[in-house]
Amino acid sequence: MQTPLSLQQIDEKILQLKRQILELGPLHPGSLSRQYQICGKPGCKCCDPGTPRPHTKLTYAYHGKYTCRFVRAESVKEVSALVAGFKTFRRLTDEWIALAVQRAQSGPLKRTAFRSKPKSTTPAPQRTTRRGKSGR
Repeated sequence: MQTPLSLQQIDEKILQLKRQILELGPLHPGSLSRQYQICGKPGCKCCDPGTPRPHTKLTYAYHGKYTCRFVRAESVKEVSALVAGFKTFRRLTDEWIALAVQRAQSGPLKRTAFRSKPKSTTPAPQRTTRRGKSGR
């Protein structure tokens, strides 16, 4: 079992994660896969069983919209670096959130027991009602 971290250690780790996030370059969500699809046209090169032509496909969801795009062969390395950067970003933010929750549970925000507000001993001021012009 791990020993609990002090508030100072948690704050230092969070600061370190923030620095790592700032150093990340461009990002893109998603994952890459290789698709072996054929067009179905008779006599086409892609239909020849001896020469399958794999295509790289980027698949991701953003704002609830599922998107799928084909990636050109010359752009695969660049796009895979963007996707790897995004995965690193997600890992770092997950660690940050875990540390923030741990800090909140062990720091000044921790409550040992529920306390209700103490009742005031002074009476509440009386409300006065206004009379309109017709009440004179």
